[in-house]
Formats: sequence, structure tokens, C-alpha cells
Amino acid sequence: MPDLSLVGFRVLREVAARGSFTAAADTLGYTQSAVSRQIATMEAAAGAPLFRRASRGVRLTESGRVLLRRADRVLDEVEAAQRELSGVRESATGRLRVGAFPTAVAALLPRAVAAFRVHHAGVEVSLREGTTPGQLRRLGSGTTELAVVGTLPGQPLSADRLIVEPLLDDPLLLAVGLGHPLARRGSVDVGDLAEELWIAGSTNPHDTFLGAPYAVDWEPRVAFVAREWTAKLGLVAAGLGVTLVPGLAATAVRDDVALIRLRAEAPVMRSVLLATRSGGEQAPHVRAFADELHRAAGELALTLQRRIEDR
Repeated sequence: MPDLSLVGFRVLREVAARGSFTAAADTLGYTQSAVSRQIATMEAAAGAPLFRRASRGVRLTESGRVLLRRADRVLDEVEAAQRELSGVRESATGRLRVGAFPTAVAALLPRAVAAFRVHHAGVEVSLREGTTPGQLRRLGSGTTELAVVGTLPGQPLSADRLIVEPLLDDPLLLAVGLGHPLARRGSVDVGDLAEELWIAGSTNPHDTFLGAPYAVDWEPRVAFVAREWTAKLGLVAAGLGVTLVPGLAATAVRDDVALIRLRAEAPVMRSVLLATRSGGEQAPHVRAFADELHRAAGELALTLQRRIEDR
């Protein structure tokens, strides 16, 4: 007895839709005799007639309706598999544009990119460093596929038309030189830092806390202004002031600088998030990179915890 086949299912569905062997043959690009042979084979496999012949076309029998329902399901699954395979082939080559704020580029992105390339060597990954507002604008305009962004408490992220996923919590830490009286402390209260000299990114005292909402009744005294982390930490190591650094920067902090946890009424943790555009299905390589980011974030969180404890 012959077997049911995908070709037979397609012919069955087309004949049922068109109500005619001739019309089905025209649509499929077959001859009428080829369509007739396929239906005959399917009827032999089913053990029953699938169509009633009439002067104005053909109609499904009860057996034909049963088989058509199954044929629709099978063909839908086959077509879905073909679409997924096509997506996999397309994701094997191409370009992935990723944005992130600077310390995420330094600490988190390298791990994710390296892991991603193991299985997606044909995809070119480009990185765009910048602030969180800038990354969100690029994501909204379609110039990046995904972005790693950060938010502080009380500074909610505008997530219109975005899908936002948490990656990790990033604490702010106090950096001091090894000769500083606080260098051997495991933690310090923010309120006890009023007499410190600060290394900041600008002359604005409020920039000293990197935007963190600390409630203090004193104004930081900015001793030196330096925008680059290497310069800031060089000044700190020389004992010329203290500064705040994100936890993500801990892996790159030089050995002559100590990192200290900050105590406050509400400990300040920057939320590191993955943002992608909503609406429509994500391309397979975008989702694959997102998965690598989640794995890298989990590993990095443990590494940062150990690094801070060791210091």
C-alpha cells in the first residue's frame, strides 16, 4: 500500500481549495494527469475515495475532509520549519549592531561577543559606546538592534516600544588610595565622607556622585576634574582625592586603589538592562546575542562580588 506524502498533501489541499483537478494543476504547475495520479495514490493510501466527481468539479468526501484537516496541520508545521531554518541560515551571516554605556563595553560586552562568535562566526558585530539616552535614541531609530543601558533609583527608563530585560545590579563603590585611612575598611557610610576631597568628571559637585540620589547635608569638595577613568584612578592612587566607580569597573581598577562599599539608607544600585525594540519577532541572531549577554552578566556578577571582597 502506498504511503501518504507531502506532495500528495499539497495536491489534496489545492484540489479541495480550487474544486477542480485542472485548476489545481494550473496553480501547482503540474499537468492534470499528474494531479490525478497524486490523488489516486493518496486514495489508495487512505483506503477510501477522497473526492466525489461531478460535472462542475469535485467535492471532498468525509474521508477527504478528515485527511485534509491532518494535511493542513502537517503542511503548516513543515512551512514553519522552513521559515525557522531560513532564519537560521540568514542569521549565520550578516551584521549585529550593539550599543552600550562605557563600563558595560569594558566589562560585559567582551564576554558576550566572544561567546557569540563561537557559534555565529559569520555575523559581524559592531559596538557603539555612548550614554543611556543616546543608546535609547539609536535603538528607537533602528540604528542598533539591541542596547545595554543603565538606570539609577528614581530615574525610571522610558520603555515605550521597547522590551527591557534585567541583566545585573551594579553597585557604586568608593575608590581610595592604599594609603588612605579608609583603605582597609569594608564599607563606609556616605554621610561620613563630608571632609573628603573628590576627583570628579566636572566642576559640578553634583556630578561627583555619578547621578546617584544620595541624601547628604554637605556639598562635595572637588579637588581635581578628570573625565577618563584612568586619569581619575591615577589621581586617587596618588592620594589626591577619592572618587566613585561603578561596580562594573572593578575588574579594571588598578592594584594601588582600594574599593569600599557605600552604606546609605537605601543602597544605590544601578540597574543594568538589556533593551530591544518591541513589535515583530526578533531575528534569531539578536535573540542568540541576548542569551549570551544574560549568561555573561551572571558570570560577571559573581566575578565582581569576589573582586570586591578580595579588595
